[in-house]
Amino acid sequence: MTGTLVGHDAHLIGGRWVRSAGEPIPVENPATEQVVGHAPAGTAAEARAALDAAVAAWPAWADTPLEERVALVRRLADLLERDVDELAALIATEVGMPVHLARAAQVGLPIQVLRTTADLAADYPWREPLAAGEVVRVPAGVVVAITPWNMPLHQIAAKIGPALVAGCTVVLKPSEIAPLCAYALVERAVEAGIPPGVLNLVCGTGPVMGETLVRDPRVAVVSLTGSVRSGARVAELAAPTITRVCLELGGKSANVLLDDTALDVAVPAAVQQAFFNSGQACNALTRLIVPSHQQAEVAERLVAAVGALRTGDPFDPSSDLGPLVSARQREAVRDHVRRAAGDGARLLAGGPEAPDGLPVGYYHRPTVVTDVRPESALAREEVFGPVLAVLTHSGDDDAVRLANATDYGLAAGVWSADPARARSVAARLRAGQVKINGARTRDGLDAPFGGFGRSGLGRELGRAGIDEFVETTAVLGGDAIG
Repeated sequence: MTGTLVGHDAHLIGGRWVRSAGEPIPVENPATEQVVGHAPAGTAAEARAALDAAVAAWPAWADTPLEERVALVRRLADLLERDVDELAALIATEVGMPVHLARAAQVGLPIQVLRTTADLAADYPWREPLAAGEVVRVPAGVVVAITPWNMPLHQIAAKIGPALVAGCTVVLKPSEIAPLCAYALVERAVEAGIPPGVLNLVCGTGPVMGETLVRDPRVAVVSLTGSVRSGARVAELAAPTITRVCLELGGKSANVLLDDTALDVAVPAAVQQAFFNSGQACNALTRLIVPSHQQAEVAERLVAAVGALRTGDPFDPSSDLGPLVSARQREAVRDHVRRAAGDGARLLAGGPEAPDGLPVGYYHRPTVVTDVRPESALAREEVFGPVLAVLTHSGDDDAVRLANATDYGLAAGVWSADPARARSVAARLRAGQVKINGARTRDGLDAPFGGFGRSGLGRELGRAGIDEFVETTAVLGGDAIG
């Protein structure tokens, strides 16, 4: 894969590959800094054509029996599983995650999301009896799905899976930074037999392609995963047409170690929870909140755990971390680390310099910063890189206070030898998903995923993920007259 140039100059619109009038956007391999592909910078006219196709296809798709819609989603999952090695290599090439990790996390996860969604659709309350009638849940209509570069296949699956089983048609706009996986997925969707116009793919920039899609009054739901800035812009553009938005945005998630935690287990796991995908994960647990009297021991264990990590070539099976996705992203992460020192924090491991032996590629050292003040930028701003901020607490109440001292609320973690104590603390955290003793999002794909505050609106995954793509009608009465 690393030596292959992948070129795309067309969008999938109404079941046909339509050549774009836009200029090609280069796609870089972040490990080599070489161009490995391109996708078109689509035009506003092409965005409207994709919506035309989705609108035209919607009535027939909405009337398609649920069992047929579910079967096609399952078929798509099967085709992704068939080609898991090819897709993992593509992820490693355009995103930079080590291929041996991408196989499970970047490809296996969306496969399971599609299958879990299909399972849930069978028991979803499409019709629900009431004392005075019934509740009927029907397809919302045309969906615009705008997906990010960091988990490209997963975020597509988390949107199109529930939208398709609900009976919605979709226009998908992937990130122009990593669009190649989206092409791979829709090619398999066509092979699966998803009808023309039901799933459309258009590539391009946010200001042209994205904004044209979001502004269109024919759109029923916009589902975006991205930055807070992007989410705010989507909400602004959707407001005049009262279009529903589902926004999965950033995070500054806390990982709380209570004073009875088994540190030999929790600290290495906390490093993994922070540095998954080189820290480029919205739900990464990037604030480690530890008992003040255990700070020195935790610091010693953190240094050992980070020292055991290997940063390197995504196609090397010994690599734990790959590069960041772009030069711009790496510079932003470096700036956070440099500013932390000015805020009085202490570098415990790593730093902003390039890792030894890696002069080429957008690599960043796995970094731990301690003595972080709660009001500092590193404790409050999303870094989106391999940087872990360590804060200290004086007890359970103080830990909860520090964990909740953020504008975000996507995820959190709690560690304790006492499950009841961990659950008690978890219930007080203002986060959409709380993981106890190392639980992972992928362990509960029937659970809702989304956040409080600046982390977004709405939920993905599980039954809640289907809820985003249906409208609800209360039908009252209906008894025979006379």
